[in-house]
Amino acid sequence: MDLEFSVEMGGTRRTIQRTLISCCEQLLEIALILTYESGQFLRRLWGRKPLENPQSGQEASGDGWMFGNRQCRSQNPRMFVQKPETAPHESWNSGGEGDFLRCEDKKDRPLPRLVSVACGFAKDPAEYPEYNRGKFGEDAWFMSSNSQSYTMGVADGVGGWRNYGIDPGEFSMFLMRSCERFSQAKDYVPERPDLLIGQGFCELLEQNRRIVGSCTACILSLNRANSTLYTANIGDSGFMVVRSGAVVCRSLEQQHHFNTPYQLSSAPPGHEDNVLSDGPETADCIKFPVELGDVILLATDGVYDNVPESFLVEVLTEMSGISDPVRLQMAANTVALMARTLSYNPNHDSPFSQNARKLNLEASGGKPDDVTVLLASVV
Repeated sequence: MDLEFSVEMGGTRRTIQRTLISCCEQLLEIALILTYESGQFLRRLWGRKPLENPQSGQEASGDGWMFGNRQCRSQNPRMFVQKPETAPHESWNSGGEGDFLRCEDKKDRPLPRLVSVACGFAKDPAEYPEYNRGKFGEDAWFMSSNSQSYTMGVADGVGGWRNYGIDPGEFSMFLMRSCERFSQAKDYVPERPDLLIGQGFCELLEQNRRIVGSCTACILSLNRANSTLYTANIGDSGFMVVRSGAVVCRSLEQQHHFNTPYQLSSAPPGHEDNVLSDGPETADCIKFPVELGDVILLATDGVYDNVPESFLVEVLTEMSGISDPVRLQMAANTVALMARTLSYNPNHDSPFSQNARKLNLEASGGKPDDVTVLLASVV
């Protein structure tokens, strides 16, 4: 987890000591909560009896889950919490400039905002032993915001390039970093995330050192002024919006054929005709009005290929209207951990294996893959 805090060194030694102790107590509380929530959902998934809520004063034990003053044993994924105040040189508050819209009745209406978090796993940690923010294996992601809009994106590098000695994660990472930078420009148009993908892709192709590879991409942007979500999707990453316990909007996979999604590509010199490539203009674009309480999941196919939609809806429904990033992080951790666990379960009847059977293909069990989860609540 990435955390930032500062201590006023001008205070007394006792004051500094108390501040550090307080920070440690908060970190311990977050760790306990994250472990509890992930365990609860996996227990429901496997049909086991739920643990008692640790906040009720009771103690739960068994399977390594223990609370109170006892130690919890859990392997938590890496996490990143996106604070609302991400715009450069801009601080967030409930009544700051740009946070309200003056309506015809001359009354100020609060603009919707996204509270967003991220979590994920690399399929093979040995390939990426060092943690790199914004990257889980061959996946990459970003989140950015200003007073007018919120933008999030994910990209999934095509793993087949590794057979040719090429790191598939370099392509996806460069694309997301470029899109992040362009989304913070003054001339950024939140209504056209497809143009954002195009800008990032063009910059990648214009590099002096050719960046070879392919990736899928999905970007969404919330225009705060009209409470509308604009999305652009290329391939089999995607998003879903859950409202009142139901999916009210979801992206569609773009596939050339089974397990071969649409993808942006940059081929080695002289091999352009041998590499599958789809341009930014092939993006499937959606315009959707959001409401307060909506929960948005943006993820790579490592989630959708392994986790049934019903379980995703259950987790997202519980997060409706949640503005606490810590609680939202619990849900993101749960989805990522569930996808990771099910992907290596040979007995799991995954969405991927179900789709394969429809085409008379044999692909039983989960599908091991990188997992990237971006979760946001409209508040």
